[in-house]
Amino acid sequence: MAGLLGRAGECATLDRLVDRVAGGASQVLVLRGDAGSGKSALLAYLAERVGDWRILSAAGVESEMELAYSALHQLCSPLLGGLDRLPGPQRDALATVFGLTAGPVPDRLMVGLATLTLLADAAEERPLACLVDDAQWLDRASAQVLGFVARRLLAERIALVGAARDGAGDEFLAGRPELTIAGLGEGDARRLLLTGVHGPLDTAVADQIVIESHGNPLALLELPRTWSAADLAGGYGVPAGHEVAGRIERSYLRRLDQLPDGARLFVLVAAAEPLGDPVLLHRAAATLGIDMTASIPAVDAGLMRVHGRVEFAHPLVRSVAYRSAATGDRYRVHRALAEATDADADPDRRAWHRAHATAGLDEDVAAELERSAGRAQSRGGLAAAAAFLTRGTELTPDPADRVRRALAAAFANVRSGSYDEARAMLAIARGGPLDRRQRAHVDLVRAQLAFALSKGSEATPLLLTAARRLEPVDLAQARETYLDALLTAMFAGRLNDGALTAEASRAARAAPRRPGAETPTDLLLEAFAALADDYATAVTMCREALRALRGVTDDALRVRWLWQGVVVAIELWDDRDWCDLAERHLRLARESGALTDLPMALGSQIHVHAICGDLRAAAVLVDEARSALEATGRAAEPNGSLLVAAWRGQAGEASELIENGLRDAAARGEGIALGVAHYAHAVLCNGLGQYEEGLEAATRATESVRDLAAQNWGLPELVEAAVRHGRPDVAADALDRLTERAKASGSDWALGLEARCRALLSEGPDAESLYREAIERLSRTRLRAERARAHLLYGEWLRRESRRVDARAELTVAHDMLRSMGVEGFAERARRELLATGATARKRTTETRNDLTAQETQIARLARDGLSNSEIGAQLFISARTVEWHLRKIFGKLGISSRRQLRGAALG
Repeated sequence: MAGLLGRAGECATLDRLVDRVAGGASQVLVLRGDAGSGKSALLAYLAERVGDWRILSAAGVESEMELAYSALHQLCSPLLGGLDRLPGPQRDALATVFGLTAGPVPDRLMVGLATLTLLADAAEERPLACLVDDAQWLDRASAQVLGFVARRLLAERIALVGAARDGAGDEFLAGRPELTIAGLGEGDARRLLLTGVHGPLDTAVADQIVIESHGNPLALLELPRTWSAADLAGGYGVPAGHEVAGRIERSYLRRLDQLPDGARLFVLVAAAEPLGDPVLLHRAAATLGIDMTASIPAVDAGLMRVHGRVEFAHPLVRSVAYRSAATGDRYRVHRALAEATDADADPDRRAWHRAHATAGLDEDVAAELERSAGRAQSRGGLAAAAAFLTRGTELTPDPADRVRRALAAAFANVRSGSYDEARAMLAIARGGPLDRRQRAHVDLVRAQLAFALSKGSEATPLLLTAARRLEPVDLAQARETYLDALLTAMFAGRLNDGALTAEASRAARAAPRRPGAETPTDLLLEAFAALADDYATAVTMCREALRALRGVTDDALRVRWLWQGVVVAIELWDDRDWCDLAERHLRLARESGALTDLPMALGSQIHVHAICGDLRAAAVLVDEARSALEATGRAAEPNGSLLVAAWRGQAGEASELIENGLRDAAARGEGIALGVAHYAHAVLCNGLGQYEEGLEAATRATESVRDLAAQNWGLPELVEAAVRHGRPDVAADALDRLTERAKASGSDWALGLEARCRALLSEGPDAESLYREAIERLSRTRLRAERARAHLLYGEWLRRESRRVDARAELTVAHDMLRSMGVEGFAERARRELLATGATARKRTTETRNDLTAQETQIARLARDGLSNSEIGAQLFISARTVEWHLRKIFGKLGISSRRQLRGAALG
């Protein structure tokens, strides 16, 4: 295929892509255009262009959109021989989702990393082209994994090129480079039209077809087939009734209608079974009383091809063939395919065909679908499990079994994000005979729906109702549900008028206790209930909960306990438990493959790194959190990104992130996120010396006592901004609130901040003593950024006291610490103060920096610690070759030539 008519520019783009990949740089490209615009032809051109590469292909199939990982299996099945070369967790993840082994549900991020490693390994031998057609019909799991892979490709010889329809596949590889496939120009359109007309063509008719086809190549080839020779040559334009719009499908339908009955039935069999396996189709056709020779008229009509597999000439043929078939014929075909499918080798596909062959109620088919749902769920196919359970519910005759399956389907649909289906299943469940446990589960599903859709406090009353109903039948789950109710109320924070939090706290306190030793759930429930009432009296209970969590081994830990423990540690100003639990949370989320928990774990660790002064590590985790959110289908910006930008003093970026964060938090009903966003704004303003704006932001950060974390983080910012803006009255009030909490906590973190803030409102020896106390206490914590700010405030005070020599010493310490951490706003404050003392300090600019990027720093540290390229790649979700590419850049920047020399390098 030397080229395509009218596609010189598009072919040149693909040629350049091939050259770049051959040179060692990965390339990702999405071809977007209308149906019939020529996307498939361009993929075929690319496949021919890279004939000496390894080519993997997959195509989305509308009927398989609910079968998780079906497209990924198409793409990767030729590479499964290399599965054993993958690291154990990655190998197990792919083997499980492809049904090669049984095991726990693998995390989608782990599946993505395994796919990346598998493709990168294959590309070591020769360049690899991954071609995906009809991406708008990919199952969601496959689409998310391919999106993850596309974002991580860098230095592998891999081309990932997909084709998707405008308006239907816009989410496929969103944000990656795109090539719009528009209609052909008038001259090329006319030339293409003439290739499909083998008789006289009236000029007016040709003009009309060219105009109304909008240059769509498939329309230009197919539309003439819908008119007779007399129509085309009549000289009267397009005859009345020949409407061009939508005629591509009509053209295929007309050609299908002209086939003999046996051929049309064979086409329907192939349309209903996208595997294209000729052996399977032969068995199904035999059941229907036809054989493979029935395909010959369809092949001669240009509708399908039969080679090593049965393929359609265009995806629209499959769609038209299936949708236009009579319902009875579809039932017959699916029944034949079910009989032809090996029940041992592919039980789930057999069950799916049986379900589509059944019109009425059928317990046998429903039970088979339920078993398939269990297998799908074990492979991580939540969407497939939900689809199996949903169809199984519809086929169930017994009312009690129907309720049970409807509830299971509702839970599965909520988890897979199919909220309309979840509501439908919930309605079925509520209309049947419910026992007490099932009534409680109805409330649980309703609460999960409310929380998923709004993230506000609507879920709290539903959770409380469910917890009360669970008490007599499952006390352990009841107490967990009370804790969820309390946390959703507290999560809403300032957006909750207080009544729900108080009600949830009372209900949690009144809940019956289980016999025996208290579990971490019990202790966390008591701690949060106490925090909702009074901070001072809650401290003891919070410490008991943290002590219990410290004593639980990793094997017995539950991921949700760790996040809850992190929140408790922040409330107590306990930096040791905060850092340790956040680190364990992230490690456990990664090791367990809990993708739904990973963004939250990353968020906790980002906050740790930011406030402890390791902004490089925090920035790396922000990128990872963004990937994790996108892998779950959520394109939201990680909450930690605004905090990192604020501490860096990046006014433009931080302001935009904060504004977006405030808007998104309000829309989701997350009061806690509002408080954190206002706190980040206050940090940004205090660093930049914009104290009036900082005062307003800090006031808003601390205006609600119901917001978790915001009081502890926001009050010190409020004191500093108020003092600097000349509002000692506001500062004194904030200090009183801070002191009450700090004294109750008694930690060095709390008392260090309290001393620093009190010093701002003090004079003479008292102020100096308090600044020294703040520095001493904060030096015993991991909070380097807060300690550096204490040195800065002390230095500023000393300069105003005209003690320039002493001021220079403190300001130099502050400047060097802040600068090394990348806390640029506060570092610039320290530099200006040093200049005022008569000293000089080099201003850090992009011209004077030769730093590693955040990701390079992370890779260098891991390499220094002895991790292999594969191990580094697994931790950072990139390939080993990309790690190697980064290390070459790192060695060049640091002027070294080996990993061993990293031990003596300054890595920030």
